Amino acid sequence: MAEALCIGEPPIEVHLRRNDRSRRMVLRVGRTGRAPTLTLPPGVPAAQARAFLTEQEEWLRRALAGVAAPVRVGDGTVLPFGDGELRVRAIGSGRLRHRDGILDVPGSDAQVPARTRAFLSEAARSVCTERIAFHAPRIGRVASRLTMRDPKARWGSCTHRGELMLSWRLILAPAAVFDYVIAHEVAHLAEMNHSARFWAVVRELCPDYSRHREWLRRHGPELHGYDFSPADQT
Repeated sequence: MAEALCIGEPPIEVHLRRNDRSRRMVLRVGRTGRAPTLTLPPGVPAAQARAFLTEQEEWLRRALAGVAAPVRVGDGTVLPFGDGELRVRAIGSGRLRHRDGILDVPGSDAQVPARTRAFLSEAARSVCTERIAFHAPRIGRVASRLTMRDPKARWGSCTHRGELMLSWRLILAPAAVFDYVIAHEVAHLAEMNHSARFWAVVRELCPDYSRHREWLRRHGPELHGYDFSPADQT
């Protein structure tokens, strides 16, 4: 069972995660509708974690106050979709179709969220494939594999084998922000770090990356606020 601590009144539940590679305690309020998490380095006792959380309680309450309630995706939901919008329309029977900002989704109410998610994931993969093919040759690199996932704590990753992972939820962000994250991960094909050399490569691929990075810092949690679980799931 995951560790958790409750602090303050009314109490705030904070999930604890222990990470052997962490060097300091890191408190995150990242995913909309989820409990905040505190990452702990090895050997940090619960009493020390509680003391840290008590010191951070005022910040934590302000951060939680700015997190919107989750939006359950279903018939009539309007999603951000790149630089436009996508309205989900349940049609009962027929075939899935995207046209003029409307996504017709067949199936039962319980199936609509997952089928909408699948459409978004494939749309995100298409964008990633195209933009990786554009960015990677500019720095003389090749990506070996692309995987679309829904990670909680990061938007993408790159391995030493040239395997890229990106969050399909980025299709909900403005196109330029999505492209920045793709460029960021492509830059790791050349620099597997976050050194000055790495950021120079990012700047080469995406000159105004700092603006898009700031958008993600401010609005990224909103992308996680869309709940694609089945309509009958509580």
